[in-house]
Amino acid sequence: MSTELQRPRPDEHAPYFSRYIDLVPDGDIVETLTHQLGETLALLQDVAPERETHRYAPDKWSIREVVGHLIDVERVFAYRAIAIARSDGVDIPSMEQEEWARRSNAHERPLDDLAFEWASLRRANVHMFATLGPGTGMRRGKAGGNPVTVRSLPWMIAGHELWHRELLARDYLTDRA
Repeated sequence: MSTELQRPRPDEHAPYFSRYIDLVPDGDIVETLTHQLGETLALLQDVAPERETHRYAPDKWSIREVVGHLIDVERVFAYRAIAIARSDGVDIPSMEQEEWARRSNAHERPLDDLAFEWASLRRANVHMFATLGPGTGMRRGKAGGNPVTVRSLPWMIAGHELWHRELLARDYLTDRA
């Protein structure tokens, strides 16, 4: 395993993101991101078409919207990583997830289309993280005014996905065998 993208220390990201990073097992984060791709796609492929718009409560996102959120967050975190990798000290604005979800058309798109987009994005991000140059992982910038290192971001991506995959299994797909 490369030392470039080892598990980040708590001072490398806002405390809020520990909830995601702590979910990720130790090991090579690029391998973890690659492995997750198959696991999450398998989960999504098991969703019956009539369940795609299911909400477990009236004020919660549909399954399609959860996947749209995964796409948005992965795209934003990857952008943060590449922006900081290329330019020290950048301060990238935060993302207002509820506003983004409201303005997304994810609920109107078929789940297989969303899954395809997410998988394409994940494959591109795996390649990006696998090919970062020496010393890049420790570059620092800010996201939403909080300090963050490049190496924190793939761990956040992986943990965020695990968080929502568990939520999907627990709250949306409870009728699965």
